[in-house]
Amino acid sequence: MKFGQEYFGPLWRYIEDEKITDIDYNGSQVWLTDVYNRRFLADENYVSRYINSQFIEQFTQRIANAVSRQFNKANPELEAETPDLRVTIIHESVSRQGRTICIRKTPPIIRLNIKDILEKKYCTKEILSLLINCVDSKMNFLFAGEPGVGKTECLKFFSNFIPENERVITIEDTLELRYSKTNPQKDCVELKVDFNKFTYSDALKASLRLNPKWIMLSEARSKEVKYLLESWSTGVRGMTTLHTSDVRNIPDRILNMLENRVDADRLENDVYQALDVGILIRQKNIGDKIYRYIDQVCFFTRENGVNSIIMVVKNGELLFDFSKDQISKFFPRTIIQKLEKYNVNNPFSCKKI
Repeated sequence: MKFGQEYFGPLWRYIEDEKITDIDYNGSQVWLTDVYNRRFLADENYVSRYINSQFIEQFTQRIANAVSRQFNKANPELEAETPDLRVTIIHESVSRQGRTICIRKTPPIIRLNIKDILEKKYCTKEILSLLINCVDSKMNFLFAGEPGVGKTECLKFFSNFIPENERVITIEDTLELRYSKTNPQKDCVELKVDFNKFTYSDALKASLRLNPKWIMLSEARSKEVKYLLESWSTGVRGMTTLHTSDVRNIPDRILNMLENRVDADRLENDVYQALDVGILIRQKNIGDKIYRYIDQVCFFTRENGVNSIIMVVKNGELLFDFSKDQISKFFPRTIIQKLEKYNVNNPFSCKKI
């Protein structure tokens, strides 16, 4: 579905601005977020003049008609998607400040690239080489961080290194990964979740019948993570994202998503066996700009009946040097074996950089 300028009216100026990523109306003000993750108030004179209650009602009705959905006290949430946008509207009966609108741009592009990563110190060349080599060695990734920090963008960047002949299944309720658009030459099936007809669990089960090499879940949120771990245990590789502030919290966050304590106890070992790499993305302020960077990297391993988290990067820096002696000392044996299987002799050097 595609909405044109006639749908967005005075909001169109923000839709057109390529530097704006999010447009949020809270009942009286419009707040904008840009590509640098800076958040600021839109021109108040313009908003008060053009974005009034009459426009908000008209805009809501247009969206509701376009998606054939009711929007009222009994149905207080309205969602719609275009190829480049996600629109969410919350009714004033459940939003104390008044009707609320959130518009997020989801363009089919990969904003991160190797040049910017190195120049803007998103991570060092050695860390970048290590992570690309881990993709080449078919490891499972979990990208962690707080909301809005850029977990999905990081996943999109590293998924770009998956070989084109390896089928990728993406599973999302809102299309943000856009793998088939950003990698048009690659084999991909995109599954869209409908919570009433086709749940995350349904999609994960169905994906295993589609001959996948990789399964990418846009975000691990709830009990469906059990099926993701089970799919990875079959030899399928994958990537997903999770909200947390430290990679060492990842196993507990996953276990807390499960339906009951029995599942959690049973699957604890599976977490350490299925996951390979945990990455934490943070952001920092430098002057008036906000920069994102890879703060932590860890390996998960289960060896000799012991579950372990091995920190490799902390505060954006490697915790040891690049010698083979240090690698054999600090890297888990299972990780070294996976790297060697794919002829990665020096994890910190990559010809793709």
